[in-house]
Amino acid sequence: MTVRESTFFGFANPVDPRPEELQAWAYHPEAVPLSSMPPDWDLLISGDVLAPTLFELAMDRQCPARRFAQHCMYIYAADGVRQNASGQRKRRLKKFVERAEEVGDEPMSIWAHNCRVLMSRPEIFDYSDWIEGGLVRYPRRLGLFNNRR
Repeated sequence: MTVRESTFFGFANPVDPRPEELQAWAYHPEAVPLSSMPPDWDLLISGDVLAPTLFELAMDRQCPARRFAQHCMYIYAADGVRQNASGQRKRRLKKFVERAEEVGDEPMSIWAHNCRVLMSRPEIFDYSDWIEGGLVRYPRRLGLFNNRR
């Protein structure tokens, strides 16, 4: 039985979900609506532990929660370009960006482009775009030489 065929029964701990729980939920998001999740759940889960799972979900065109996963990857990326981000986080982000450039579709290609722009010019960071979902709701390629957009 694959994740897509299985039924999702909930999170043991929604504040700290296991990767397999997040993956199962992503294919059955109606089972536990986002509105019932803890406040700032997107921020809570957008860390190193779940990043590989979130990236795979963001890359999957068939995933019902794909846009949410993409949003979380924008959060992960914004955190990964901070001056005090760990070397591991920066390396992992770079690998995700390279993979999205190689095999990603248009939304993930845009994500990779925007990550590269932010890596080059962290001063263009805009909270509403990167953390509040603006770049997922209004997909666009950020300009390398623009002030913000």
